[in-house]
Amino acid sequence: MSAPDDERPKRAAALRYDRDSGGAPKVVAAGAGHVADRILALARDAGVPVREDAALADALARLQLDLDVPPELYAAIAEALVWAYSLDARTRAR
Repeated sequence: MSAPDDERPKRAAALRYDRDSGGAPKVVAAGAGHVADRILALARDAGVPVREDAALADALARLQLDLDVPPELYAAIAEALVWAYSLDARTRAR
């Protein structure tokens, strides 16, 4: 039996993606609980947008670091990248 979502430790994952290299994104940090809190704090301190997607964070946090994200997660990652790029475009337009 699994714990309800509000009782599960928070999970977070950080991706690196270089669109010029043409490769898949890589998970460069992932964790739960205090590690997730630290990842989120570092991202916010660095001005990196944070997207809340519990299912995607859970899936990414289970992957080995510095390996390409598997193809079955591409659609979810693409959605997150579109979101991030749209924020970047809005910031540049100001």
